Amino acid sequence: MTETRIAPDLVAAENDKRAAALKADYEALGATLARRGVDIEAITRKVAEFSVAVPSWGVGTGGTRFARFPGTGEPRGIFDKLDDCAVINELTRATPTVSLHIPWDKTDVKELKAKGDALGLGFDAMNSNTFSDAPGQKLTYKYGSLSHTDAATRQQAVEHNMECIEIGKAIGSKALTVWIGDGSNFPGQSNFTKAFERYLASMADIYKALPDDWRLFSEHKMYEPAFYSTIVQDWGTNYLIAQTLGPKAHCLVDLGHHAPNTNIEMIVARLIQFGKLGGFHFNDSKYGDDDLDAGAIEPYRLFLVFNELVDAEQRGVNDFHPAHMIDQSHNVTDPIESLINSANEIRRAYAQALIVDRKALDGYQQENDALMASETLKRAYRADVEPILAEARRRAGGAIDPVATYRASGYRRQVAAERPASVSGGGGII
Repeated sequence: MTETRIAPDLVAAENDKRAAALKADYEALGATLARRGVDIEAITRKVAEFSVAVPSWGVGTGGTRFARFPGTGEPRGIFDKLDDCAVINELTRATPTVSLHIPWDKTDVKELKAKGDALGLGFDAMNSNTFSDAPGQKLTYKYGSLSHTDAATRQQAVEHNMECIEIGKAIGSKALTVWIGDGSNFPGQSNFTKAFERYLASMADIYKALPDDWRLFSEHKMYEPAFYSTIVQDWGTNYLIAQTLGPKAHCLVDLGHHAPNTNIEMIVARLIQFGKLGGFHFNDSKYGDDDLDAGAIEPYRLFLVFNELVDAEQRGVNDFHPAHMIDQSHNVTDPIESLINSANEIRRAYAQALIVDRKALDGYQQENDALMASETLKRAYRADVEPILAEARRRAGGAIDPVATYRASGYRRQVAAERPASVSGGGGII
C-alpha cells in the first residue's frame, strides 16, 4: 500500500467544502465548450493523463549569487526530499516522477528505489553535476569539465556521467540530462573551436554508455556561470550536438535559459520538425535564467509553447514523447507550494492548447488572416479552464484546491519540528 504524507481524510474533507461549487463551474464550462464543439470530458481525460516530473533539488530553498535564506523544515537529504515530492503528487496527482541530481542525491540505490516505491513515486531523467566540485573530488571543474583542456579532468567528468547512468538503471530512469557550466569569462581565455571539439568527444563517450532504451538530453544556456562564452550557448549549438551524437540524443529546452524576447515557441517548433525535441525544464524568466515559478511572468508564452506541442501531438508526429520536468528556484516561497502551483500552471497551458480550434486556425493561416488567427489562439487562452484542472485532480484522488489543503494539513509545521533548522549560508542555488 502506498504511504501518504497528507491524510486522505483531510483531502476528502477539504474537497467536500468545494465540491458543489466545482460541479457547478464544471457544468457551466462544459456547456460553454460544447457550443464550440469541444467535449469537456475528452479534455479532462487528457489533462488527467498529463504529468510533469518534480526536481529533487526544487523542494529545498534556493538562493542567488549573493545570499541564501534557509526555509523552515528544509529536507536534510534525498529521503526527506522524496517525502516532500510525494506531498506535491498527493495533492496535484500531476507529478508521479522525480528527477534526481547526482551527487546531491547519491545514496544506496536499493533504499532509494524502495523509498520511491513506498511513496508511489517513479524516477525521471537523471541529472549530472560537473558544474561544481563535490567533496573529496580529485580534480577541479573550476576551468571546465567535459571541455577542459586537461584530459584527466574530462575523463573524470565522463565517468561521473556514466555513474549517473548506472544509478538511473537501478532505479528505473530512462534518460540523462547533461548541463555543464563550461565556458570562459575573458576574450581569448578559450579557443572556441577546440573547446567544442573536446566537449563533443566527451559527450560521444557518454553517449556510447547509454542503454538502448535511454535518451540523452543536452541543455543550452547562454550565460552563467561563464559570462563571456558558454560551450552550449544556444539552441542551434544544442541541435548540432544532438545531430552529431546520434538518434538517442535530443535537445532539452529550459524556458528560463533565453535572452528576453526570444521566440521560444518557434525554437520548439523547429526542434519538433527535425525530430530533436527531447523535453523541457519548465520555469519562467524576466531577465534571463531567473528560474521563477512556471507561468509567473509570461503565462501566454507557456501557452504558446504548448500550442506547438499539441499541434505536433494532434498531427501524429512520429516518435513524439517529450519529457516534461520542472526546474526552478524558490527563494521567498514555500517550495512545495510553488511546485504545486507550477504543476497546475503547466497543466493549465496544456488544457488551453487542447481547446484551440485547429481547423479554424489553419484556415485563417492559409488565408493570411493575421487578426483572426491571433484571436483564435487568444480565445483558447482566455478560457478559464480551472474547473477542468480541479476535476482532473479530484477524480484522481487529489485536492480541488491543493494549496489550501496543503496549508490546512500543517505539513510544513510538522516537518519543521522534525528537521533541524538550516544555518544561513552563502550564495548559490542548492
